[in-house]
Amino acid sequence: QVQLVQSGGGLVQPGGSLGLSCAASESIFSILVMGWYRQAPGQQRELVAQMTRIGNTNIADSVKGRFTISRDNAKNTVYLQMNNLKPEDTAVYYCKAQKTITEHWGQGTQVTVSL
Repeated sequence: QVQLVQSGGGLVQPGGSLGLSCAASESIFSILVMGWYRQAPGQQRELVAQMTRIGNTNIADSVKGRFTISRDNAKNTVYLQMNNLKPEDTAVYYCKAQKTITEHWGQGTQVTVSL
């Protein structure tokens, strides 16, 4: 059972930046895909960014050019750097670890973009 602990997030003004972290309880090389998802009120959860075990990335069109996913292998941690944030980025952000037959989620972190 992979445990994922998220940190970061909070309140920021439009145009600002925030970073999220997701620390896994085991080596991220044992995880096929690490990803960030978000869910706004009344909306379905959607993919924001993901990174495969070999480092390939996939970024949602809505955040491309503004958000970056990265990782620190030694710390078993995946990051989401969010720049030029917009009000529509407001959501609860979740980290996900996809293994061969199981998936595991972080606890969720609120990101609010507002004046």
